[in-house]
Amino acid sequence: MDKSPDAAPTFEEVTLADVRAAAERIKGAVMRTPSHHSRTLSQLAGCDIHLKFENLHFTASFKERGALNKILSLTPEERKRGIAAMSAGNHAQAVAYHAGRLGIPVTIVMPEGTPFNKVKHTRAFGARIVLDGASLEAAFERARKIADAEHLVFVHPYDDPLVVAGQGTVSLELLEDAPDLDALVVPIGGGGLISGIALAAKALKPDIEIYGVEAKLYPSMYDAVKGEQLPCAGQTIAEGIAVKRPGPFAKRVVDALVKDVLLVREDEIESALVRLLEIEKTVVEGAGAASLAAVLGNPELFRGRKIGVVLSGGNIDMRLLSNVVLRELAREGRILSLVIEIEDRPGLLAKIATLVSDKGGNILEVSHNRMMMDMPAKSADLGLVIEARDASHADEIRSGLEAAGFTVKTGLST
Repeated sequence: MDKSPDAAPTFEEVTLADVRAAAERIKGAVMRTPSHHSRTLSQLAGCDIHLKFENLHFTASFKERGALNKILSLTPEERKRGIAAMSAGNHAQAVAYHAGRLGIPVTIVMPEGTPFNKVKHTRAFGARIVLDGASLEAAFERARKIADAEHLVFVHPYDDPLVVAGQGTVSLELLEDAPDLDALVVPIGGGGLISGIALAAKALKPDIEIYGVEAKLYPSMYDAVKGEQLPCAGQTIAEGIAVKRPGPFAKRVVDALVKDVLLVREDEIESALVRLLEIEKTVVEGAGAASLAAVLGNPELFRGRKIGVVLSGGNIDMRLLSNVVLRELAREGRILSLVIEIEDRPGLLAKIATLVSDKGGNILEVSHNRMMMDMPAKSADLGLVIEARDASHADEIRSGLEAAGFTVKTGLST
């Protein structure tokens, strides 16, 4: 996918002038999100990382830009009839918020598996919610049927020139803040964000490189532009970019202007999400962490370069966030789960607790299991969840227990 700047075509549907007009149109109603050079993440990645905090919008995602640009184009008669849209969450919230603010009735169809927090927030903005379909594609079909039956204006989440132009305003701001960037790394779902960013960024700076990122479980754009047939299925933390078929306009733009599409594993997304929380003190959703995951996962590709990383959104369920943090702590050895076979008699738990304490560990959770049928009746399994400083400290705690004569039946520190 090597693209020469000189060969980059233009797209009549969305030009730099359209993106600049969108920026002027939405100014004051949509936040100009900050950009920030992260010294710590740059050291970790071996390149200069400039973060674009699209998770700080009022509805916590970049979707407000394109949604409002489209809504402001409607005629008075269209506004009176109302809007229909389909979304797994972020587009839904953006449309519901800005339509509600402008007094326009809105109906949103969301897939049945949409995270509860996204449904709740969308409903709170006054939208009529229809939960239907096991996938985005099924929800899309239902939304189009409702729009046709009720004569509503359908606001597409990504395959609409006005929506794409709105998303392209991210490039204007990022390149104003950091004009010397060598590359931009952008999550891809349906492709509206990367289309707008690529069109504007390439017009402003033809030699800049654009990289798209998809979850490895949903490589739809990767398949489309590379002629592959990798499956699109599974439970991904990045549900915001779990799209099985990208938009046709986006595919054309990616074919022409995007240097490459990178795939990231679930554990890489989780790790990037926790890094942003721990280092930058900012909350992102899985899709929002995908771009940083790609940079951290491809050090040779980005080493020594100035990289703009788009954090596309921050709508993540708190229970899921908690689980991701604990999983990452376990991978790093900072949370150690052990199962120890013990005699079921007084004093042993206290002895084990003392051994862990002497090694500097902190016991977070204790459980007994006396019902293991393959063990003697006078034995028990003691489950411990222990906080350690790092992986080597976790190994030290485990070795100390084994040296004291205890059998560690299972131990998960990765």
